[in-house]
Amino acid sequence: MSVLEVEGFVTVTADSSAPMVAHVTAGSQTMIIDESGVMQGMKPGADPYDFILGALGACTVITLHMYAQRKGWPLEKAEVKLRHDRVHATDCEQCESADAKLSQVTKHLHLYGNLNEEQRKRMEAISARCPVQKTLEAGIAIKTILQGKV
Repeated sequence: MSVLEVEGFVTVTADSSAPMVAHVTAGSQTMIIDESGVMQGMKPGADPYDFILGALGACTVITLHMYAQRKGWPLEKAEVKLRHDRVHATDCEQCESADAKLSQVTKHLHLYGNLNEEQRKRMEAISARCPVQKTLEAGIAIKTILQGKV
């Protein structure tokens, strides 16, 4: 068994027949990321940022439901709508160039159920404590290991 087949790895492949389409395998699930229409100004499928937003949204709603269950609060449904934008870093003191851009994610949180205003405000605060959001906000070190010829 190679190191890439060890549990916990996500495998992503693309080949020369469709280099803008990647196949992502996580556990027994396979997903497709499709950037093939980006050059023509179309968006035919989910792009890599959609998957980042999906991971953040999933973590957020799961965290909210776990918290509400623990507290015995009447949260019936949690929904998060997310958007990724690049914003000009006009006031960025640490940017290397004047045309630098920063990524910004906007989360619109919708809570359904008979929650009072205090509970809603607490749920808003808890939504920022999901592990994926904390990871994204802290930054990620990425280590690349070039494997031998196949």
